[in-house]
Amino acid sequence: QVQLVESGGGLVQPGGSLRLSCAVSGGAFSVYNVGWFRQAPGKERQFLSAVKWNGETHHDASVRGRFTISRDNTKNTVYLQMINLKSEDTATYYCARVINWPSGSDYWGQGTQVTVSS
Repeated sequence: QVQLVESGGGLVQPGGSLRLSCAVSGGAFSVYNVGWFRQAPGKERQFLSAVKWNGETHHDASVRGRFTISRDNTKNTVYLQMINLKSEDTATYYCARVINWPSGSDYWGQGTQVTVSS
């Protein structure tokens, strides 16, 4: 069974940066597509970014230029680098295995909280 574990969340000031990590176990990570999503209280889950097995990426227009997804197949890990964070980026961030490009997913992590506040 595929398992995903997010880490790297925390409290950051507006304008700051964070890098989230998604450690994937179970199965063949090198052939998985993986995506990042977030959900703020009272809002629907939002797709952010996804990376294919071959490194091809897709970012939602709302975060393009501020968020960058990448992967390290030697560590079975996908990253989400976030810069110039804003208060509206406050949410729980999730990674998931993508089976329908770019956002249709099956296995999900438990999430990591990101709070942007001064």
